[in-house]
Amino acid sequence: MIEFEKYFSFDLDDEANKKIMNAFGSLVYEKERGVSGYYNLPYDSVNLLSEVENFIVNEDGIYQSAVNIVVIGIGGSSLGTKALDSMLKHKYKNIKNMLFLENPDPVTLSNNLSAIKKENSIFVVVSKSGGTIETMSIFKTVLSYFDIDLENSDKKRVIIISDEGSPLCRFADNYSLKAYTIPGNVGGRFSVLSAVGIVPLALAGYNVKDILDGARVFLESFFNSQEEHVAIKAFFQVQNYKKYPINVLFSYGDALEDFTKWFIQLWAESLGKMDTKGNNVGLTPVAHVGSVDQHSFLQLIMQGPRDKTVTFIKVSNFENDLSIPDMSLIDLEKTDYVNAHSFNELINAECDATKESMVAMNIPVDMIILDKIDEKNIGELIMYFELLTSYAGALFGINTYDQPGVEFGKKILVKKFDKKEEKDIK
Repeated sequence: MIEFEKYFSFDLDDEANKKIMNAFGSLVYEKERGVSGYYNLPYDSVNLLSEVENFIVNEDGIYQSAVNIVVIGIGGSSLGTKALDSMLKHKYKNIKNMLFLENPDPVTLSNNLSAIKKENSIFVVVSKSGGTIETMSIFKTVLSYFDIDLENSDKKRVIIISDEGSPLCRFADNYSLKAYTIPGNVGGRFSVLSAVGIVPLALAGYNVKDILDGARVFLESFFNSQEEHVAIKAFFQVQNYKKYPINVLFSYGDALEDFTKWFIQLWAESLGKMDTKGNNVGLTPVAHVGSVDQHSFLQLIMQGPRDKTVTFIKVSNFENDLSIPDMSLIDLEKTDYVNAHSFNELINAECDATKESMVAMNIPVDMIILDKIDEKNIGELIMYFELLTSYAGALFGINTYDQPGVEFGKKILVKKFDKKEEKDIK
């Protein structure tokens, strides 16, 4: 179960309500007309999951016996899957180890490769376009480093996930590799509930069905007009984006750190656009983990420029009873007030105290409270942030699902390596 609380207020006049209703209508249109396919993933991916589970069972035991699931991808091709793995892996005793080869940093890449054994690993190559330069460069390196034989013995160790008809899918066809496709109308940052996340998470042994169920329940509740808080949050952010251009996500729990990185891509790449009037709009996402980052960023929020809204994520029950010893240390007696309390109590008290201090300073704050970290709550959380992003995009009057600014940099990169490239980058 997830609860949503807000600690800011503003008046919704007739004009505001009209904008909110029009934006909701835009999301209904996007869903019904297939403008973006992520709305359908909680349903469509159930069949995909069954296909993957049957594939795992019927392929000579190679997938059951694997120790490592190595995901080769970057951005939307890895962030969501990595976030789910980070949030859930502490709950499982026999989950497979998930490794992510993302950034072309030669030191990190070399260290990661040296820790992998081909004989107990499955390599999942994920690229929506099928030509992501970082991913393809790392894939080539993996093939060479492990001397992977795609013609014979290692064929089953490589799985491809890409758009249908992409260069990567054609590569898979050439070698008869197992391939799963991403719906063409699902962008990378909205793709975690597609094959991008479903396949590697199922291979690792996670309960993916419950993740999809959680997402579906929230989606249906939203379109049945039972999640009005999404509209209020989106409208407040967009209406005040010049006054509060920065949204800080403060997540209290180490397992949520990778989720905050997924949020950054979703929020930034979707909302940093030019609207129909030629105005540059957007909301800058900043992500932190409490209570660690209270000791670095909180001072800026409290007494720096008043240009930030803050969203807290709190976990009521960490399902871990580790407590602070009831002991007193010489000269450290002033810390004894937390003796015999659990760390669960401590981290949540710090979250509440930080929230209350911000509210007292009239900083716009909202809070998301998970009763615990589990698959259904995570599915709900993913769908909440995706719908919130789409709602904000509709209110901005932008295309939430493209990223033209990113493409410009890609053209420049090509020209740096290919002097014969004639692409116009002006």
